[in-house]
Amino acid sequence: MEPILREFPYSFDTERLTIRGPLPGDGVRVRTAVLESQAELKEWMPWAIDIPSEEEYEVRVRQGQLRFLGREDLWMMLLLKNTDIIIGGSGLHRINWSVPRFEIGYWVRTPYGGQGYITEAVAGITEFAFQQLGANRVEIRCDAENVRSAAIPQRLGFIHEATLVNESRHHLTSVLRDTMIFAKTSYTTTA
Repeated sequence: MEPILREFPYSFDTERLTIRGPLPGDGVRVRTAVLESQAELKEWMPWAIDIPSEEEYEVRVRQGQLRFLGREDLWMMLLLKNTDIIIGGSGLHRINWSVPRFEIGYWVRTPYGGQGYITEAVAGITEFAFQQLGANRVEIRCDAENVRSAAIPQRLGFIHEATLVNESRHHLTSVLRDTMIFAKTSYTTTA
């Protein structure tokens, strides 16, 4: 089936969150959340170094909505349930619909860190991938030194499949870095 023909919800809820694709008007709120969290994010996220203007962020959000609707990339906003407060971002990226295979990325707004929101979001997105999208593989990749990020897949029962040594250079220091790969497959979710 062509990806564009796949029907699935644009949003869903977990216990404390609404997880949804980007909508026009989200740009300012996403930008505010990123700016508020820039000191923590820029160590791990190259996109958090130079923050675009409000207008440029709105363009990104609208392009993100188009990619979501086109089934090319499923960028997701993390909002406190029953509010419009964006507490982070996540999504399903590097999609291969022929498998189907997805990679989950995530970040949390600084004041909401350490409260289990990202674990809750990743658990919900993983379930969404398997139940709604028919995933056979869901991956999480992170810098081997990002202990907090690596704790999420470990907590959720993802299998540490590999560490790619000297896989890339750090975006701030140019030091060689390692990337950890965690995965859940349709086999591991039913076994």
